[in-house]
Amino acid sequence: MSDQSSPRAILLDIEGTVAPISFVHEVLFPYARAQMEAYLRKHWNAPDVSAARTMLHEPSGDFSEQSLASLKSTLFRLMDGDVKSTGLKQLQGLIWDQGYRAGAFRSPVFSDVAPALRRWKNSGKTVAIYSSGSVAAQKVFFQHTTAGDLTPYLSAFFDTTTGPKRSSSSYIAIASALKTPPADMLFISDIVEEAEAADAAGMRGLIAVRPGNGTVRPGRFPQTESFEALD
Repeated sequence: MSDQSSPRAILLDIEGTVAPISFVHEVLFPYARAQMEAYLRKHWNAPDVSAARTMLHEPSGDFSEQSLASLKSTLFRLMDGDVKSTGLKQLQGLIWDQGYRAGAFRSPVFSDVAPALRRWKNSGKTVAIYSSGSVAAQKVFFQHTTAGDLTPYLSAFFDTTTGPKRSSSSYIAIASALKTPPADMLFISDIVEEAEAADAAGMRGLIAVRPGNGTVRPGRFPQTESFEALD
């Protein structure tokens, strides 16, 4: 980077970086699974649901019990395999939006996250999110956190429609979208392979070490337990 201590843009992962992994796996995923059938029955022909069905190569016609059963089978198989399917993520995001707006849960961000976002925004840095969850899911996640609505501090959101998180081309595309040279960007994630992909694109990588995360294998990337330490 032109200045190692002061990137112009900061790109953040969500799960295991700004929020506990347990929230996603113990709250969000089970909620989506439990609500999936009822949501599909009610919104089968909604444009977003139809688009997700097309992504999943499932029947795009009118509702039937057979088509519902086929789609449910596909979705549950993808969930069980933790497959980063764009169609699945879109449907999960729609269901989570319903849950957030109903007050079923809020996103428990780590205590250092909100102050850091405000600090970075106030210092003129671009702060963006890159997660396997859909852009819609990311936005509702940050609108309803335990620290309030954090979306005013975020400039952009990216999901798997940009590309896989372990592919360097995804980070090149994000840098282009943000109009920022990769060398002036810092990517923070709990996944070493993602940091490696960002590094291959020319970005600086930093590993988040948070409560509940798995053991990070030794590597060449620096690690941090809190965003407070970054400044």
